[in-house]
Amino acid sequence: MTSRIDAINITCRNHEELGAFWQQVLGLEEDPDDPNNPGDPVTVYVTAPVRIRMYFQPTEPGEEFHRRIHFDVDAVDRTRDEEVDRLIGLGAELVVDRRDDDGSGWVTLRDPDGYELCVQRSAEERAAAE
Repeated sequence: MTSRIDAINITCRNHEELGAFWQQVLGLEEDPDDPNNPGDPVTVYVTAPVRIRMYFQPTEPGEEFHRRIHFDVDAVDRTRDEEVDRLIGLGAELVVDRRDDDGSGWVTLRDPDGYELCVQRSAEERAAAE
């Protein structure tokens, strides 16, 4: 038997603002009848089941360890560059631009509470590059 991720919990300064940001980023729908939190005022967002990859990355030798959660998102119905513009318009902040001349690469942003996310090319953009 194995376990599955039921929820990703994020501690934040303003749960309503951050929840609304990620709701727009991922197209999530609010579940007012969440049976896991009856009467809890915390905003809960749900979406259809998705495949989630998990990467466990080591700290570089000599580097101080810091706990970190980082999200990689793929543009879905637009290009990576359009998605970067959309997310900045929602309140994300540019951290580093790792886009390459050949179209590969990614852009690292920070959500309104400081959590990082990388915006990657859409599946269509990746397929067109092959």
